[in-house]
Amino acid sequence: MNKQERLFALKISSIMATRLFGLFMIFPVFSVYAAQYENTTPYLIGLAIGIYGLTQALLQIPFGYLSDQFGRKPLLIIGLIFFFIGSVVAANSTDIIHVVVGRALQGSGAISAVLMAFLADFVSEGQRSKANAFVGMQIGIAFMLSLLIGPMITVNLGISGLFWVISGLSIAALAMVITLPHVKPHAQYTLSLTNIKQVLTAKLLKLDFSIFTLHLILTCIFIVMPLLLVENNIVATDLKDNWHVYLPVMFLAFVGMLPIIILAEKFHKHKVMMIIAIIIMISSQILFYQMPLTYTTLLILLTLFFIAFNAMEAMLPSLIARTATSDKRGLAMGMYSTSQFLGAFVGGVFGGWIYNIYSLNSVFLFTTLMSIIWLGITLTMKQQKF
Repeated sequence: MNKQERLFALKISSIMATRLFGLFMIFPVFSVYAAQYENTTPYLIGLAIGIYGLTQALLQIPFGYLSDQFGRKPLLIIGLIFFFIGSVVAANSTDIIHVVVGRALQGSGAISAVLMAFLADFVSEGQRSKANAFVGMQIGIAFMLSLLIGPMITVNLGISGLFWVISGLSIAALAMVITLPHVKPHAQYTLSLTNIKQVLTAKLLKLDFSIFTLHLILTCIFIVMPLLLVENNIVATDLKDNWHVYLPVMFLAFVGMLPIIILAEKFHKHKVMMIIAIIIMISSQILFYQMPLTYTTLLILLTLFFIAFNAMEAMLPSLIARTATSDKRGLAMGMYSTSQFLGAFVGGVFGGWIYNIYSLNSVFLFTTLMSIIWLGITLTMKQQKF
């Protein structure tokens, strides 16, 4: 990439990472700290964690389409204002139902598809895979940092203070958006069934299902994981020493995903690397279910999970950008992001329901089943030539 492309990719990835960092910071703490709210149940814990995915899923396509019509920047500003309002509502909540409402409002700022389409607009086609992989890696890093920093903030400021910090992050992201250029949109098109069908090809739908399943599993994991850490005496009840677990996992998973990304991008072995990542994911979920958790086993299994998660998070946006046509890229990214956040919502609802009806450990049976279905669908994909 040239200097301008690198700078633009850095800005887009920073906005994306800042926003997702804010959304993710409650993951490692909410299951434990939710007891402080009125009317808390296991089901509502899962709903509060995952509800943002429903509003994201419902609004990604409208945001992506409107950004194709009116430009990317205005939609980014509107989305971040919604995110700020939702964060403030959650910060002022004493009842978990109000937290659910705040998280739903956070999700209403559905700008992921707009950001990815904006990136594709400014980066040349030959460099687009690098730019998308860079953004995916930034998202993975943001998520891993949220596992470290979220507990630190919550221990010192409480869960309400965490939401206030998240509202501040939305303002920081908005300031970065203001520095972006406003460009004329692509040629206009109507949001018709014919145009929607153009982003519902078999190739794109399989990639959409991949991101759906990835974030379903992620949400389920973080309904269960904070509670398992406390129950197995791996961390203290206030989670202040979470970093003992997540810091080495973050480093090892980042190193572990690099060979997968390099082989996929440099040698165009995306399908093979996706299959390997999914097999790693399945192995981690089966072992989570079967093995007694100690610090060592947890470290190994979380590292396996995040190698697979980070690798897929980096590869999938690149594949979507390459497969979609340029004039419908906003719409295709909208469908992709819809699938991503719908997965988070379904994971929150079903993970919370399984935890409520059966047990924490039973959630891993559900994630294992979904991973196996995902592997079967991926095996039917054709290796794309770029």
